[in-house]
Amino acid sequence: MVITSLDNEKVKYYYKLQKKKYRDINNEFVVEGEHLVLEAFKTGVLKEVLLEEGEVLPIDVEQIEVTKEVLKKISTLSSPPKMIGLCEKKIETTIGKRILVVDEIQDPGNLGTIIRSAVAFNIDTIVIGDNTVDVYSPKVIRSTQGMLFHVPIVFYSIDKLIPILKKLKIPVLATNVKYGEEVKNLTRDEKQAFALIVGNEGNGVNPKYLELSDKFIYIPMNDVVESLNVAIATSIILYEMDDIDD
Repeated sequence: MVITSLDNEKVKYYYKLQKKKYRDINNEFVVEGEHLVLEAFKTGVLKEVLLEEGEVLPIDVEQIEVTKEVLKKISTLSSPPKMIGLCEKKIETTIGKRILVVDEIQDPGNLGTIIRSAVAFNIDTIVIGDNTVDVYSPKVIRSTQGMLFHVPIVFYSIDKLIPILKKLKIPVLATNVKYGEEVKNLTRDEKQAFALIVGNEGNGVNPKYLELSDKFIYIPMNDVVESLNVAIATSIILYEMDDIDD
């Protein structure tokens, strides 16, 4: 059976998941396109897939054929994909020793790039602080290229997190060009266990978190450029901090 009606209850449900409110209520979200569907399937969070009629997807998950018009209704893209997957949020509560803490990042593209770089450079936990853009928004998911499925993501208040990190004796680092140490000069031990806080695009890391940090780090640049985009800066720092085998 092919779903053709835009008023079908399943179609309405998928459409609602474009909004954060319904993603939070139902602990579910959607991914668009074959690449993201397959990445979700690899990590066990894919529940079902809506396929354009006539399409074939050789994976063991419930598949429902729909018309192109249905996909267009649900999709957030100008050109709808041939498949859209329904995923369940994976709830993480434990943290590792190489932690990236995100403080009020607002741009979906920036957060997506940061998550992608975190996976590339072996961060084992990402902590999303309050007032950060929704990880499960369509733009963030697309920007991660599916990498959000490959790293534990914990949602926690940074105010509550820092005291826990102190008790665990995990050093808290923050990006700050003033009074900081060049990231490439960090010791081998400092690269093995840390919690790195990266901050808002306009304001940087919240001053109260700077006060609680154990060390500031920065990327040296020439005098022509005042600052880097937060996603680019974070990627460079994580690259330098992943170099633990030298």
